[in-house]
Amino acid sequence: MKVLVPVKRVIDYNVKVRVRADGSGVDLANVKMSMNPFDEIAVEEAIRLKEAGKADEIVAVSIGVKQAQETLRTALAMGADRAILVVAADDMHQDIEPLAVAKILAKVVEEEQPGLVLAGKQAIDNDMNATGQMLAALLGWSQATFASSLDIDGDHALVTREVDGGLQTVRVKMPAIVTVDLRLNEPRYASLPNIMKAKRKPLEEKTAADYGVDVTPRLEILSTKEPEGRKAGEIVGSVDELVAKLKEAGVV
Repeated sequence: MKVLVPVKRVIDYNVKVRVRADGSGVDLANVKMSMNPFDEIAVEEAIRLKEAGKADEIVAVSIGVKQAQETLRTALAMGADRAILVVAADDMHQDIEPLAVAKILAKVVEEEQPGLVLAGKQAIDNDMNATGQMLAALLGWSQATFASSLDIDGDHALVTREVDGGLQTVRVKMPAIVTVDLRLNEPRYASLPNIMKAKRKPLEEKTAADYGVDVTPRLEILSTKEPEGRKAGEIVGSVDELVAKLKEAGVV
């Protein structure tokens, strides 16, 4: 079975995000970028499936700017077999919207014919949480989202997912789209030998035009603002005073 794993290049989660002076978006100049953490978990799960003999090949795909090669090399160093980069933007500040990403991925899936697409449930830069669902709709495939556990049983996938009432286990027929949550696994670090080997693994480069997909944004960002600073707390002397303050704030 072939597993396809989409990965996105995002601002590293340890970096403090800065808003551009004109409020037109986030400043990406000289900012450390890395693989979206949820996508990293998806890559790790694909590798574990291969190590368990349930997958034969892992293909990592990234859609965005040319610099996303670095992200794909990380996936290759972790254990992916080959990678596909779809260059869909020249400006690193342009975020390819979920529908365009899903349309391109649908074309990639038609070419590659994977048995499973493992994707992060969302990207930490826009928190859309839509690409996996849109891809499933375009392909007409089964889908299971927010996976905290995954097992392959013949031509079906058993996915445990967290819901408000606890845990829910669903059984979906493959080929399927599965989006993964944080609790699925702990991604491995790429070793130095594997980082060197990744440089020799195949990385195919294409464009959105090759797949006939228009990536022109449908949404317009009107303004971007930093969240307001948290106000200082207040120490109260008794429970009665606390209740009075809560009533004053309209909380109770």
